[in-house]
Amino acid sequence: MTLPTSPSPSAIKQLVKAVDRAERHGKVPFTPAFVRSQIYEVRPPLARLVQGGRGGEVRLRLYLCITMMATAKPYDMRQPPVPQTWARMLALPPETGPRRVNSNLKWLDRKGFIELEPRRGNTPAIKLISTEEPGRPYVRASAQGRYVGIPIEFWRNGWLLQLSATATALLFALLEAQGGYKEPRYIPKERQDSYGLSHNTWTSGRKELERNGFLMVTRTPQGSDFDYRRMRNSYWVDDKRFLDRPGSPLPPGSPLPKDDTD
Repeated sequence: MTLPTSPSPSAIKQLVKAVDRAERHGKVPFTPAFVRSQIYEVRPPLARLVQGGRGGEVRLRLYLCITMMATAKPYDMRQPPVPQTWARMLALPPETGPRRVNSNLKWLDRKGFIELEPRRGNTPAIKLISTEEPGRPYVRASAQGRYVGIPIEFWRNGWLLQLSATATALLFALLEAQGGYKEPRYIPKERQDSYGLSHNTWTSGRKELERNGFLMVTRTPQGSDFDYRRMRNSYWVDDKRFLDRPGSPLPPGSPLPKDDTD
């Protein structure tokens, strides 16, 4: 199987600088409520970020970078990168990248993910705000109990750029579902629905994660010995894959993507 090509070295260099500047180590925490909704038919913030197909890619990557970089109260960036630097960091074309960065920052501001604070003669300062309680201050997820931890290597090694918005959203959802479990998990339809991701997003994201060596999908029986036992997909995310660089050899035993779905 041909592995996807890796992101550009210049973009990786900018991401590494951002990680070093933030002095991040370990994992970046996100609340379960960012990934999964407890209210039927209300899409969680992550799903809202990626809705609209490829249009969500820049704003998702921007938001994830801002969350990684804003490390201390009040979780703001008084001297954020200029649009040209953001464009290089996100591997956007120099001709259109800065404009796309500006429009997506404004989108994040309008939709309640961040606040842009105008500064005379400078780019606006950026402040994270709560996505669960609109208008309320941002609270670090690790201070609220259970959280979804994304290894810092997701940024440092360039997986942020390697994976599409679709695959990234599914990766977050599967890590939330996996929690502290030590073996593959079947995810019931009701729980799948709570992530707000469409069937097409689930299918295409799954195949992409398999191609990149993050995901193993197995078929396991569900139901008691006295009931009809249907074979279902069980999912396992190999978080050691974050330590590798995109394009590196797949872990031993990584299966080819399957077309079967529940």
